[in-house]
Amino acid sequence: MIESHLYAVVMAGGQGTRFWPESYSKRPKQYLSLVGKDSLLTTTLNRFDSLVSKDKRYVVTVKEQEGLASECSNGAIAEDGLVFEPSGRNTAPCILLAMAHLLAKGASENDVMAIVPSDHVILNEKGFQESLRRASQAAVKQSKIVTIGIKPNFSHTGYGYIHRGSEASENTFCVEAFKEKPNKEVATEYLKTGEYLWNAGMFVSTIKTLVEEFSKHAPDIFTHFSELKESIGDFAKTSEVYGKIPAESIDYAIMEKSSEVLVTPADFDWNDLGSWDALESVVEKKENNVIIGERDFYFQNSKNNIVFAPKKFVGLVNVNDMIVISNDNVTVVLPKSDSQKVKDIVTAIKEKKDLQDLI
Repeated sequence: MIESHLYAVVMAGGQGTRFWPESYSKRPKQYLSLVGKDSLLTTTLNRFDSLVSKDKRYVVTVKEQEGLASECSNGAIAEDGLVFEPSGRNTAPCILLAMAHLLAKGASENDVMAIVPSDHVILNEKGFQESLRRASQAAVKQSKIVTIGIKPNFSHTGYGYIHRGSEASENTFCVEAFKEKPNKEVATEYLKTGEYLWNAGMFVSTIKTLVEEFSKHAPDIFTHFSELKESIGDFAKTSEVYGKIPAESIDYAIMEKSSEVLVTPADFDWNDLGSWDALESVVEKKENNVIIGERDFYFQNSKNNIVFAPKKFVGLVNVNDMIVISNDNVTVVLPKSDSQKVKDIVTAIKEKKDLQDLI
């Protein structure tokens, strides 16, 4: 059932390089087809089918990514559904810009925004939609910001956590506190209590509630809101206003300070694809290896590898627990246990003037 009061806002301006060399400044992760045939952005938009009508879906990105964003969202968003940030200034200004755009295009302050990242993998679409409906209903009935928390299945140290408190409505809870990324010992304690959820950066709120919370907790950001609304349709003017807004995350600007936040546990699987090794949990294995490619392959006594080589034949003999990435310009090979060290290669390349086209 389409929710007539619900808008979808997908944040897609990231420049992440954790999936380098496939993900780089000119083609970030959200535009890659890492799981299935469609890009992560396309899949994210399609996840709203039967929940949010296409004319109420918006993508916020930077102007430099216009071509990619247009290609990956073709037919899945409103006619004016690409909202351009003049520059990347973190998630709080991004969301303020999205609110200004929606209001300028006719949305009501009583309408609801579902704000999600563009590059996460969620395979259970039905569970995603049910969670969004529940969050939307709570956001309207209780005039709260409702964030969607992920039930942890191990003591992860790479995510922020949400400490849930008493139940506010069916399967929706008050938020005791947002917690920064913990060390292993603390994360293990969080897991034992059953009271903590991973913070996935997805939340639902009426525009009115968000406006009130920005005004209350982030006045240095909110002071530019009226001028930002008036600038919609004039990119040069928007750029001038946007440059004045402090660059802050929505967590720091609003969520960690507000007493008007609820959390609902997700009824779906979730993976933020933080590094190449994350593909192992979302891509079906072939011969005990994760293979993403269009051509044949040969493996002998080789298992638990992740191979990304879209246009190449790959042969592995006596190779285990490795990541192999090969595209037209770059080949990278490293142990799965060192998957985060891709960023070290990127750092080294930044110092070489003749290799800047690779990043």
